[in-house]
Amino acid sequence: MMHGEVLKATFPLLDAKDLASSMQVCKQWRDTARDDYFWKCLCAKRWPSICKNPSSSPPMTYHKLYLTFSKRNQRRTLLPPRLSFDDLEFFIDIWAEDVLIFSEAIKGPVLKAKIPLEEGMSNMLRFHLQGSDYRMTIPINPRFDIRLGQSISVSVLVGRKDSNKIAQIVKKSVFDYVDRTAHRALAFDYLDFSPLHPFIAGVRSWVSLLFTEEGNETLLNVFGVQLDFCDVANSEDEVLWLLDMLDWK
Repeated sequence: MMHGEVLKATFPLLDAKDLASSMQVCKQWRDTARDDYFWKCLCAKRWPSICKNPSSSPPMTYHKLYLTFSKRNQRRTLLPPRLSFDDLEFFIDIWAEDVLIFSEAIKGPVLKAKIPLEEGMSNMLRFHLQGSDYRMTIPINPRFDIRLGQSISVSVLVGRKDSNKIAQIVKKSVFDYVDRTAHRALAFDYLDFSPLHPFIAGVRSWVSLLFTEEGNETLLNVFGVQLDFCDVANSEDEVLWLLDMLDWK
């Protein structure tokens, strides 16, 4: 049996990985492995129905069909977002029971800043502040105290200068989880998206109060606020794309 005939008898027995690897051996192997018949055999194993009708064929070669749909696409690079933090202003209000204890309008670039590490911070809090997750943070100055057991709630709106519109990020959600090991109190809400994106739902926005206890087991001294969308957005561009899809009014 000639060498080329051996290849043609062997290649239909290979899986896709080995068939693709054989194309790197030499020109003869590459030219032989490009024969769409071998890739049709692989497609017939993966999607039998697509090869059942001999009178029709897919709108691409079986080679391309297999390579395109046989494995999950890698995460694609985002296009540059249409928004920038320079376009945004965040409106954050925090209540203890019904008493307003914090109220600020914060420019987008300010919210991007990191809180510097201080002496006395726990290792867990330091790890959180230095982590790779993308969180928007503002320092609280002057700081304020909250008592364990108090109902603390937060509201967050965001405005955009390019269209003079406002969207809601958090609708007065309660900080109902206090992680004293990580020195964070957490609240969340589900984002409302534009009707132009009807299939996006269930995305949460998170607000964290960063605190120290300073020897008092019932009093939490808040020194920072964090906002993040780490369920789905973990970079500046991803956050800006997410915000751009909100239901702006």
